Amino acid sequence: MGGASQLGYVDVEAATRRIRGCVRRVAVARVHSGEAFSLHLALEFMQFTGSFKARGAQNHLRAHAESQALPQSGVAIASGGNGGMAFAWAARSQGVPATVFVPAATPAVKVARLRSYGADVRVGGSEFQEAVGAARVFAEDTGALLAHAYDDVLMAAGAGTLLDELHTQLPELDTVVVSVGGGGLFAGVTTAARHRGVRTVSVEPVRCRALYAAIEAGAPVDVDVDSIAADSLGARRVSEMAWQAAQHPLVDSVLVTDDEIVHARQSLWDDHRLAVEHGAAAALAGIRGRNGYRPGAGESVCVVLCGANTDVSSLAPTR
Repeated sequence: MGGASQLGYVDVEAATRRIRGCVRRVAVARVHSGEAFSLHLALEFMQFTGSFKARGAQNHLRAHAESQALPQSGVAIASGGNGGMAFAWAARSQGVPATVFVPAATPAVKVARLRSYGADVRVGGSEFQEAVGAARVFAEDTGALLAHAYDDVLMAAGAGTLLDELHTQLPELDTVVVSVGGGGLFAGVTTAARHRGVRTVSVEPVRCRALYAAIEAGAPVDVDVDSIAADSLGARRVSEMAWQAAQHPLVDSVLVTDDEIVHARQSLWDDHRLAVEHGAAAALAGIRGRNGYRPGAGESVCVVLCGANTDVSSLAPTR
């Protein structure tokens, strides 16, 4: 069940039914309206556990529970923080344990949050792929359900439910802008967006560009990971699902610098008192950066702020 396979809108529909009443409906705020274009922010960081990952985690574990394939030994997952938090929270609702393997550089604020949801947190190497290997060995030894933070149909389908909620609230929506790490959010949102005739803009840091590199190479490839947003967008290789989802005319891919991400994050705090993580702010940088997406006249755009598990002390007190 789950795993890296074909993702379709039918999977998003199934996820919508499965997680109804278990997650928070996304709040949407209009922040700009003018002759040029209208801009909305999807406040998905207000989701349970502070990120969109709660949707996929609930869909994943509920699907396995429905098929009686959720072991009492619980779930094992490698995560930079957000995926692990979501699985720990969802596992607790199912009455099973969650063991989360994190890279050594995972921010302390995320480790503390993981433990607050009851996770058994273990360091699994210096980067995400090493943590994946540690989680796999643990699952083989204990019989725990091995989950993947993004390369999984159930995770991506759960993330896709966000787009349908946005479309219900913004039927005029033309374009949705999302940050991309491993591609779970992008794959799910793009699948639902394509069904609705909505354009998706993927945004990645210049030095953390797994999807962009896959598009250039014609297949997923390994990339270097060196960005201020690497704790949430630091996948070395994008999922096959995300790369397949990018092969559509209603998809644009842009890159942003770390400076642009920092500026976008600070502006969200200064102008709206919204404290988000750098990975979430990357999406806003995607329409403000020098090489970002440029909305057309009258275009209705929604930027997804996907997570807020961050150290707020890093936001300088201004204005």
